[in-house]
Amino acid sequence: MGAVELIGIAASLSLLAGWRLYAVALAAGLWARFGADAGVPAPEALAVLGHPAILGLAGLGTLAEFLADKLAWLDSLWDSVHTLIRPLGGALVALAVIAPGDPVWQVAVALLGGGAALAGHAAKAGGRVLVNTSPEPFSNVAVSLLEDGFTAAGLWLVASHPDWAMAIAGVLLGLTLLLLWGLWRVVGSLFAPRSTTPPQS
Repeated sequence: MGAVELIGIAASLSLLAGWRLYAVALAAGLWARFGADAGVPAPEALAVLGHPAILGLAGLGTLAEFLADKLAWLDSLWDSVHTLIRPLGGALVALAVIAPGDPVWQVAVALLGGGAALAGHAAKAGGRVLVNTSPEPFSNVAVSLLEDGFTAAGLWLVASHPDWAMAIAGVLLGLTLLLLWGLWRVVGSLFAPRSTTPPQS
């Protein structure tokens, strides 16, 4: 794979890691382990994620995150704990895409991955804070399932069409920034000063 494809894959996986870190690690590991047999080989450096121990841990994390994400109070706690974990995980996933070589290149990719994962996490966590304030549980579950489907679709696209990875990363980044902008507007409106001017008679 060329450098552009690898950067696109690293950016896409990192952005998605901000939403579902363990699912991304699991999917990337399965891609590395079985992708060649399916005709869509993964970047060679991803082989480390295909180790059985990594797959097992990622599988347990995916199950735990899937369940925790469906309960409003637990989801908020989970997101708080993962404010540091997801960006770090995104950086490591991005680093795993790139074969060992130039240290400057590796640091740049790790920073890219960490920043992308942080942006994805901020969008995800911020949106869920607003949803989780709803008194009924159904909106939280519906949004969580929508996030699951969004992540799964993104992972499938990256693995099945790695030549599209840069375009996919661009779309994911655009959606993330749009969501962050929307959250900024909503939060700003909640804290905007209220007018106290009495109505004119």
